[in-house]
Amino acid sequence: MSDAVITGTGLWRPPHVISNAELVASYNAYADLQNAKHAAAIAAGERQPLPHSSVEFIEKASGIRQRYVIEKEGVLDPTRMRPRFAPRRDDELSLMAEIAVAAAQQALAAAGREGSDIDGVLCAAANMQRAYPAMACEIQAALGAKGYAFDMNVACSSATFAIEQAANAVRTGSAKCVLVVNPEITSAHLEWRDRDCHFIFGDVCTAVIVEAAETAKAAERWRIVGTKLATQYSNNIRNNAGFLNRCEDTDPDARDKTFMQEGRKVFKEVVPLAAAHVEQHLASLGLEPTKVRRFWLHQANLGMNQLVVKRLIGRDLTPEVSDEVAPIILGEYANTASAGSIIAFHEHRGGLKAGDVGVICSFGAGYSVGSVVVQRL
Repeated sequence: MSDAVITGTGLWRPPHVISNAELVASYNAYADLQNAKHAAAIAAGERQPLPHSSVEFIEKASGIRQRYVIEKEGVLDPTRMRPRFAPRRDDELSLMAEIAVAAAQQALAAAGREGSDIDGVLCAAANMQRAYPAMACEIQAALGAKGYAFDMNVACSSATFAIEQAANAVRTGSAKCVLVVNPEITSAHLEWRDRDCHFIFGDVCTAVIVEAAETAKAAERWRIVGTKLATQYSNNIRNNAGFLNRCEDTDPDARDKTFMQEGRKVFKEVVPLAAAHVEQHLASLGLEPTKVRRFWLHQANLGMNQLVVKRLIGRDLTPEVSDEVAPIILGEYANTASAGSIIAFHEHRGGLKAGDVGVICSFGAGYSVGSVVVQRL
């Protein structure tokens, strides 16, 4: 069996930034409009007024300072509170494929590859633009790739789950060079009208090239030492949007048709789950967490990452530890679903030398946890 190596990564970042101050001003204006609209019901005690948000609340709750979005004006319009995307014809490249191709081209360049060298494309993301044809097939065609392509969704763990599929394909010989791409248009499924979550997500797209070590061209190579995936059903992160909605005669704009979570329950349950998963994975490979040079963790919440790191290595996630051991990109990017751990790996793998070991880890809805142990060659 061939060794599978990561030889290139790519990152597409939207052109627009929404600061916490802008987001708070927009949400508070929306809350004021709704409270005025329902003033009579609020006065009669039949309805609770919407509370204001604040920059201090957001940063204390999450560590997020801003987020990138594909479209800004619609999100900040207190009478709309969602992006405004222009529909595209069926013969035009879709929005999700467009950003995926941009990230993929960066990863291909880093790997010293052309689109025609790819013989497997996995589009792995928390939400797909459509049911079919597969987004991966459209991306494959746009890049001139060969072989096969398919979509997969494991919410915020989609990237790590896809990397395992890519590595297994390379190891067994069903593909030689696989593209994993994670187009996360989170602004379209975030509920911007909910104070408890309106600040969480940002848009982005990442890409990773996984190929056989013996035919790799790139000077920088990361051997995939091992992968470990796990799922445990939980209803605490949910989105009920789907093709059955029209048959249920439900409101397509109802609260349950966008991102929902029981944040406190998620925090309490996912932290020990993720930490134990990584610890067990490393033990199965004969490795100690304290010997890991860097952890590229899922970027959902600063507090979660702080506790995961504390459980693994027994050290607080101070700025110095963050820079060297577990980089945080939340402040700039916010939660980017499956792309978060890949952004951390893409931007913060410098300084590691041959033989150093790192862990790419994701955790999210499902619950799902995925870890990829890599070694710099």
